[in-house]
Amino acid sequence: MPNNGNNHTTALPGENLLQLESIGHTYSTAAGLRPTLHNVSLSIMRGQSCAIVGASGSGKSTLLNIIGLLDQPTSGRLLLDGHDMTRAKAHIRAQTRNQRIGFVFQSFNLLPRLSALENVALPLRYRGYGHAEAQRLALQEVTRVGLANRAHHRPAELSGGQRQRIAIARALVGRPDLILADEPTGNLDSATAGEVLALLQALNREQGVTLVIVTHDESLAQTLQRCLLVKDGHLLEQYPNPAHA
Repeated sequence: MPNNGNNHTTALPGENLLQLESIGHTYSTAAGLRPTLHNVSLSIMRGQSCAIVGASGSGKSTLLNIIGLLDQPTSGRLLLDGHDMTRAKAHIRAQTRNQRIGFVFQSFNLLPRLSALENVALPLRYRGYGHAEAQRLALQEVTRVGLANRAHHRPAELSGGQRQRIAIARALVGRPDLILADEPTGNLDSATAGEVLALLQALNREQGVTLVIVTHDESLAQTLQRCLLVKDGHLLEQYPNPAHA
């Protein structure tokens, strides 16, 4: 029977889902090692919504990739739900990403030859679900984001906003604890961006999914519970938004 990702210990609402302790990150260039993050410490509680803001090249996408277990820090420690994932082996990190984390990207990252429904079902197929069950669960999420009537269309036949909704459905299908979104409204017009943001916020509010969004959009950041400012690889400010205090 496939692993549905729900057999882990669930923390109570309000407990830390994510904890970063003195995280540093460097990468190699022709000129030598270049630091991208410096001594970043951060705790995110289960069910919170957080924006990560900062200029291009500030380190915010690197921080998101470390949180999402796509990159490993050079120094420091990362705990997910109390489990130290800092030096976890590649297959453990991949399994954890599949079962605990949903990703939403600016460029959607949908496979062009697959239908919307097939794209959403992919994470479940990777877990070992059969075709029919994966499709059934995927259709539930496609319906949740309001696109049941477009389920069998390929990405090229969908608008930008519809493609992003399908990407959100794909992120949700595995029932993740954490959704990470990297500039999820960056390629959308303002009206469509507002609709996508409202959908993400509703999922956070109604289902308690922890939400972390990297964005350049200050107005978007102000709608989330917390705003984290990254500048030159440093986490300089960490404050609750006044509207949510």
